[in-house]
Amino acid sequence: MTNDLREAVADLPPSAKLVFVVLERETRLTQAELAEETLLPQRTVRYALEELRDADVLREELNIMDARQRFYSLGDDHVETDIDGEIGIASESSASAQ
Repeated sequence: MTNDLREAVADLPPSAKLVFVVLERETRLTQAELAEETLLPQRTVRYALEELRDADVLREELNIMDARQRFYSLGDDHVETDIDGEIGIASESSASAQ
């Protein structure tokens, strides 16, 4: 990851930093998977994701297999956007993340 992303999370709460580090390592996870990996409560993971979103380092994409779920990753180039700028389907197979 670039230093820009690390600088963006420097002043965030520890839970957001932990989620950031896990996403650096795992690259693409659901909220439930993040809770399992970090051993944080779901509510804390939601808060951490909100903080990362506000810091503009988080990417979200819908799980096309289950629209109730989203995949989270760090702000890199593996997620394509459509003409309207909405986040679309990742170039990698969604089935592999389940």
